[in-house]
Amino acid sequence: MGRFVHAALRASNRLRLPGPSVLPVAGAVVGLYSGLAAGIFSNLIGLVSGLTFGAASLKHTLRQDQFQSLMEAFAAARWHPEYAFIGVPLASGALLLARIIEPGGPRDEVKRRLRLLALLALGGLSLYYPLVALSALNSVFGHSHNLPEALPHLPWWLMLLAPTLGGVVVGRLLRDKPETHGHGVPEVVRAVKSGANALPADRGLLKLVASAITIGSGGSAGREGPIVYGGAAFASTVGRVLGFSRKELSILLACGAGAGISASFNAPIAGAVFAMEIILREFELRVFSPIILASVAGTLVSQGVMGESAMLRHVPYELVSGGEVLAYAGLGIACGLLAFTFVQLLHGVEHYFHGHGKDRLSSWLGSKPLPLRAGLGGLCTGILAFASPTVWGSGHDYINLAALGRLPFLFLITACLLKLVATALTIGSGGSGGTFFPAALIGAMAGGAFGTLVHFFFPESTGPSGAYALVGMGGAVAALTRGPLTGMMMLYELSGNHDIILPLMVTCTIASALCHYLTERKTPKVQSDTDLLEATPVRSLMAHLTPVPAGTPLRALTDLLLTSEAGTLPVLDTVGRIYGTVQVEQLREVWRDESVYPLLVASDLARKLPALSPDANLSHALHVMDQEDVDALPVSVPVGSPTCGLLTRAAVRRFLFAQHAQAHASGNYPVSPTEAS
Repeated sequence: MGRFVHAALRASNRLRLPGPSVLPVAGAVVGLYSGLAAGIFSNLIGLVSGLTFGAASLKHTLRQDQFQSLMEAFAAARWHPEYAFIGVPLASGALLLARIIEPGGPRDEVKRRLRLLALLALGGLSLYYPLVALSALNSVFGHSHNLPEALPHLPWWLMLLAPTLGGVVVGRLLRDKPETHGHGVPEVVRAVKSGANALPADRGLLKLVASAITIGSGGSAGREGPIVYGGAAFASTVGRVLGFSRKELSILLACGAGAGISASFNAPIAGAVFAMEIILREFELRVFSPIILASVAGTLVSQGVMGESAMLRHVPYELVSGGEVLAYAGLGIACGLLAFTFVQLLHGVEHYFHGHGKDRLSSWLGSKPLPLRAGLGGLCTGILAFASPTVWGSGHDYINLAALGRLPFLFLITACLLKLVATALTIGSGGSGGTFFPAALIGAMAGGAFGTLVHFFFPESTGPSGAYALVGMGGAVAALTRGPLTGMMMLYELSGNHDIILPLMVTCTIASALCHYLTERKTPKVQSDTDLLEATPVRSLMAHLTPVPAGTPLRALTDLLLTSEAGTLPVLDTVGRIYGTVQVEQLREVWRDESVYPLLVASDLARKLPALSPDANLSHALHVMDQEDVDALPVSVPVGSPTCGLLTRAAVRRFLFAQHAQAHASGNYPVSPTEAS
């Protein structure tokens, strides 16, 4: 036993936890917290909605029958004690292993990663069970689950006052945080695309609170955008603490975003596809395991907190005839046009409330503080709710009614148009929330109206209106996000109906392609980052530095590195050719040990790297940096030159930032705050 313990201790000290091996575990932990965030968000919405609808009947809150219902809700809650039985020993074992491993050198990184992941797992478990209890409590006293029944009994003055006050409160919360404006998804896409990957967790929490107030008080917005932003913000914080590389951090952000979608809709496959198609825009094998594990973890947690019931009722619709594909193609065109109108209206309302309109009212609105603008947007939304109840909140209850074919044609048309306008007013005026689910509701209403007409004229060869409502929902989502796979998998998974996949494929593909074409046609022709990088040679941004000879002693090398601007210097080999680079970070393991200073020279610490050609473009240079996982590369120069070229990622980022600032100053906006993709 003694020999076994000694061998185990020696093995633990040889343990390595590189980023790629930790990434799936980190993805699962991020998915766990994304599921918790979805549960907290749902309960916050229920709390605000319950305060809105239950204010008049507060004295009846603790009736005997409701106390009995509360006990039944606690008994029926899915507590899942096996999560604690499995998670606590694993996390405790990781903490024990982190204490056993001897400190020093690379082992410090292993100890830190083990300790952080274990503490995060224990923290998630400690939040899970109180959240299940809160959900049971909210299921009895909240009013967000029966909106079609509760809304007609709401006093008229409260229908106007609640969204107005909600807008004022949200405007006050976000007034000093302009970076939290928007609906969530574009901010995450922009962070991944730019390589910055910096989304602080406190902003994600603030966005969840603000969006819960907006939706719970009656503002027309969706739940998915804030959850995507919140999950990605938590992932960004965890990934930076774990010391992940830039590419690994991008994958972890996608894990948080996909897990948020999975938890919100109880659709793990759709969440994973969303992360790869919309956030990362790649389907490589290395991203599958962390994203899949994150989606599974988020879904398991959300099912325990919010229940396993599907958002959409399973309705056995099918393709009646082959010719019906033409009708679904027409529905795809309608969904593409609707999504394009939605995006344009979002932009227009946002610009109008910011004072960019051409009339006096727009100038007056632009001069007013954000709380007032958001309050006016909430007031307009409350007025529209009198004409169509689907305007209130997310309105998801009415999708099931449309799928069952229980809504009349006039109601469907009115709901489609007013939901579109109300969402633009809510978000464009300064409210917080997503556009993903409002687009789904708009598509469901439009699809139901389209199906009513088609079935009226061709009753024998077409399905009922409910089938078109479901397919229209997927088509609108695909068009708005320009992600046809996301729209297909979302509705396929939510409907649980295999026979609807062919209509979904036709409608989602056509809708997404049409909206993409119309949006790109209307977008100002601003040179993209890819075009800029491909058109700019390395020589225009490289720094000219004196290279370090291979035999430079460690003491002199340290002084040179600490006084260099980039913290990186090119290194020559023994015959005077470019060998690679040496960075300040490479001194971390040796600078405290005075005994090695006389023994080490620059060539011992340098990393061999390929030298860039001065005529190569920046896009190629960044690709090589990503392959080598470095932030700087040497640039070849003519033989005999006293200096050597060095290109850093920071220099490229400053170049792009300067180009963006110049484009904004001239009035050309490459990315709009409300752009959906």
